[in-house]
Amino acid sequence: MDNTVLKTTTTPEEEPKHRELTAQFPSTPRGARLARRGAVRHVAEWGYPPASDTSCTVALLVAELASNAVRHGRVPGRDFRLRLTLQAETETIRVEVSDTRDERLPLRPTTTSPDDETGRGLLLVDLLATRWGTTPRVPVGKTVWAECAPEEVRHHGA
Repeated sequence: MDNTVLKTTTTPEEEPKHRELTAQFPSTPRGARLARRGAVRHVAEWGYPPASDTSCTVALLVAELASNAVRHGRVPGRDFRLRLTLQAETETIRVEVSDTRDERLPLRPTTTSPDDETGRGLLLVDLLATRWGTTPRVPVGKTVWAECAPEEVRHHGA
């Protein structure tokens, strides 16, 4: 049984100043895939089609942060949370992935060698995001966030 919860909120204005998606997913590879797909769907509703650079960037950021939450932040029986926000004035999209492990904070990426089999994910986040970081999650855990500022013009009504 899938216990995924999706919640989208917008302000009641004609052109909302702030849009948000909050969803909870199981800490499994399938949950990470569902988070990425849900993010792409919601970003499309915000005017960025799935093939756009912005949607692809958000999809990669969500995929990497959700994958890290599943792989490094998993606590058995606990889900991870995805939160996407769009700030209309700046067109900045913020991706937040929260898990329940606070002792395993991600480190800033260093260079990797061609022989390394892991360790490129946060390097990708560092390259794609305008900025990123971590914050404590109350009452327990951490949130890893990344922001991106779209370069293309939004396509309303997409």
